[in-house]
Amino acid sequence: MNFASRLQQIEPFHVMELAKLATALEQQGRHMIHMGIGEPDFTAPPAVVAAATAAMQDGKMQYTAATGLPELRAEISAYYQRVYGLQIAPSRIVVTAGASAALLLVCAALVEKGSEVLMPDPSYPCNRHFVSAFEGHAKLIPSGPEQRFQLTQAMVREHWSEATRGVLLASPSNPTGTSIHPEELRGIVEAVRERNGFTIVDEIYQGLFYDGAPASALALGEDVIVINSFSKYFNMTGWRLGWLVAPEALVPQIEKLAQNLFICPSAISQHAALACFTPDSIALYEERKAEFKRRRDYIVPALESLGFTVPVKPDGAFYVYADCSGWSDDADRLTLEMLNEAGVVLVPGLDFGPHTARRYLRLSYATSMENLEEAVRRLQVFFAGRERRVASSD
Repeated sequence: MNFASRLQQIEPFHVMELAKLATALEQQGRHMIHMGIGEPDFTAPPAVVAAATAAMQDGKMQYTAATGLPELRAEISAYYQRVYGLQIAPSRIVVTAGASAALLLVCAALVEKGSEVLMPDPSYPCNRHFVSAFEGHAKLIPSGPEQRFQLTQAMVREHWSEATRGVLLASPSNPTGTSIHPEELRGIVEAVRERNGFTIVDEIYQGLFYDGAPASALALGEDVIVINSFSKYFNMTGWRLGWLVAPEALVPQIEKLAQNLFICPSAISQHAALACFTPDSIALYEERKAEFKRRRDYIVPALESLGFTVPVKPDGAFYVYADCSGWSDDADRLTLEMLNEAGVVLVPGLDFGPHTARRYLRLSYATSMENLEEAVRRLQVFFAGRERRVASSD
């Protein structure tokens, strides 16, 4: 059997490989503290579960429109008005089978064979693989602490080439938890617009933004494409439901692709998601958001006390991107040692791009405060007696 050559551009997801190693140790009786996979430890609120149950009991399990339930699109539109003060027409909103499906559909619609899409290094690995799946090229631009691990307007202008078609950003970002400052994002959008390109902004962590007023890239113009999800702020990871907001002219093309690739998102998940926007559900989500912020405010100084450096304080999501070069010149080896010796599961920078692969590791604080405190105690023991090294500069 001959496999498609595009598979050579798709790399394994090492986060999942580490999770498998940890699971194998757990099966041997070890207790592991998981701070690797980016999944909220909270699950869907009771109202959402009840809505799903009611939908099944009422037989609401047939196919929906490929663009999603009209009432859910309307609820998402109202959410943008209520939270961001933005009037987004429901006709611009397409409900998808998770944010991954949204990115897949957008890339299918916009990425040509051989075309370039600019994105920062580090960034979420699946984003570049979506581009590769349509025979485009994800051009990773080294983005360090000075740029908040994000692209800047100047970097977009410098690296744009004849092959470039657009940019794919994430704010707040996985793996860094950092956002793009509003004026910087405005400059990026303007630079891309001048070149007749597309701007895609992954905002799946925008609901978990802690420092300042919430904002969306949709405020910068109707040509900006935004991806969002019910997985993170809304705690519905396994329900596989997300959405995208696109220019009106792009929606029919997205709909055509969705009809062929997915038929529709899960009907049960859509009916359940309607309950996400009730006052009681929103109040619960905000309580959980406050808990995530409390965990961030604990774990960042705790990591620094352990000898890590957090060069940019994360202002969103539930990740910390920590410089481990004070202890090791190989983050991959260090995370394996911490897994095997301390029972603490973190993720090396390997997945997120070559620029920070050996120097940084990602911690997810989407776990209980008790687990975070125990992980810190274990790492204190792990590093006790080890000699610090002199870190080299980037």
